[in-house]
Amino acid sequence: MVINELRLNPAHHTGLGQVLTAGGYATYFIGKWHLYANQLGHHDDPRNSFTPRGPDRLGFDDFWASYGFHHTYWDQYYHTESLEKTTIPGYEPDGQTDLAIAKLTEAAHADKPFALFLSYGTPHDPWDEENVRADALSQFAGVDFPLPPNYRAQDDPYGDQWASLSGKQRAQLPEWMRVYYAMTANLDWNLGRLLDAVEGLGLVENTVFVFTSDHGEMFGAQGRRAKNTFYDEAIRVPFLLRWPGYSHPGVNDVCLNSPDLMPTLLGLLGLPIPAEVEGMDLSQHILGEPGPEPEAALLQGMGATAIFEDGHEWRGLRTKRYTYARYRIDGSELLFDNQADPWQKENLVAHPQYLSVLNHLRGLLQKRMTELNDGFEICSWYESNWTEDRVILRTATATGTK
Repeated sequence: MVINELRLNPAHHTGLGQVLTAGGYATYFIGKWHLYANQLGHHDDPRNSFTPRGPDRLGFDDFWASYGFHHTYWDQYYHTESLEKTTIPGYEPDGQTDLAIAKLTEAAHADKPFALFLSYGTPHDPWDEENVRADALSQFAGVDFPLPPNYRAQDDPYGDQWASLSGKQRAQLPEWMRVYYAMTANLDWNLGRLLDAVEGLGLVENTVFVFTSDHGEMFGAQGRRAKNTFYDEAIRVPFLLRWPGYSHPGVNDVCLNSPDLMPTLLGLLGLPIPAEVEGMDLSQHILGEPGPEPEAALLQGMGATAIFEDGHEWRGLRTKRYTYARYRIDGSELLFDNQADPWQKENLVAHPQYLSVLNHLRGLLQKRMTELNDGFEICSWYESNWTEDRVILRTATATGTK
């Protein structure tokens, strides 16, 4: 069964691409789109998700070379202005980087600023040797990939079907990690090529260069694979930013969350932040200046929304020191001191010395959920109340309802 991706209704929110376009930027998007836009209704595969020019491209008006999603990376394709596919010969991340460099070259000689988004599919599974370049894989030949220190031999009882691991899959974990790291090494090489192009085109001083990701991978930690959880392996992802002469060098421990990315980038560029944006502008911290910051990153697990299966919903917080989470199905809670216990192996909910921390985080989570009209509903509630044909028709903050 092919599961189509959720598609946003652009009438409810102004996206980053739309603000950039309105601000005079040429906008380019290359790679994995991962939004469902089956408006034309005659795809050979719904995952293609060709998005016609217009509001569903969310402001990426100048160049769009994309597809919905797939998880194999040789001789793949993209769409531009029609359902016709343009093939990327060879390994997909290499071809996408070539295309990005070509657009950078074009932008360097244009009269307007540009914003280019390159959305790689790797290192998403399947982690088969055939799904990565042999030269990248050879870098890890003979390398031992042990199971994580918090590996559990039994599946997490709160996990959805994507979190579970069969006996055969557990035996494959070391080889999966080998391919995962090989894919990551290839991305590192391609990012180096992209940075070399930025420098060679004389764009360094005027270009904000960002690398980040959407989620990590459990690889058996906590008895899980995949994502859809609050454990650090899934939620702590890189956010690297380079803007010579402006960004403050070093590591910053601000609790930067996904909703903060848009206002933070717009803050760096001096562009207006739409009123409906939920995140916080943290650009001062990137520039080495003092400013407000969130006490915690809000974590929301709506359940298995790919199939709208109930029973896996949770909410949580990640502060600089603690992780707190609560499951909907039975109200069970988890609290981890990530400084003392970086592998999150000891649940501290029942420890009296952490009661004040626990109560504070309980209150902070409820406050944030109330602000967002988050009623902690079951997964299928969102299918019934928010979507039609997997198109997201409304959000809590847009409608003022739960």
